[in-house]
Amino acid sequence: MSYNPEIHHRRSIRLRGWDYASAGAYFLTICVKNRECLFGNIVNGEMRLNPYGCMVVDVWNNLPNHFPTVALDAFVVMPNHVHGIIVLNKNNMDGSIVGADFKSAPTDTAQKCVQIKYHTLGDIIRGFKTFSARRINELRATPGMPLWQRNYHEHIIRDGSELFHIQRYIENNPKQWTLDSENPFTPSSSPNPTPSPR
Repeated sequence: MSYNPEIHHRRSIRLRGWDYASAGAYFLTICVKNRECLFGNIVNGEMRLNPYGCMVVDVWNNLPNHFPTVALDAFVVMPNHVHGIIVLNKNNMDGSIVGADFKSAPTDTAQKCVQIKYHTLGDIIRGFKTFSARRINELRATPGMPLWQRNYHEHIIRDGSELFHIQRYIENNPKQWTLDSENPFTPSSSPNPTPSPR
């Protein structure tokens, strides 16, 4: 099928005019392609991670090592999606230069004169998706197979009260799995829901 802009056009779900490299806290939901339950199971309201789920946790926890402006807050891996809070803070810069390809920073003295790049939220999520997919596909011998849906849901956290409510939502998410719109076994589940932290 050839490219048809009427069919293949993707509308952005990002907030128009917002600088996604600016300091702030973001609530994220990233879903597995086709909502396939790949990361483990919910047992008695607790998430039991399998090796793929453990890899996702490891990649998430290492994001600040690759993106110096990132600080992590609440996070949970669900059977077919993740919820997390990323805080971008330009004051976190330590002078290291590391890109989304997750390679080590050069140590050559000439590199110290290079201007440090501020990564956008999209850059960070792209790195997370790429590196986690690569590791999981290596383990299951499916090189290049898409793991994640093409986009992700994001919500700009406006204040401390909202942060608190979203942290509780993430913490309690496994207990709510039977009601979760991302649960393919829930009768009311829809293919592209917008998560609500309240």
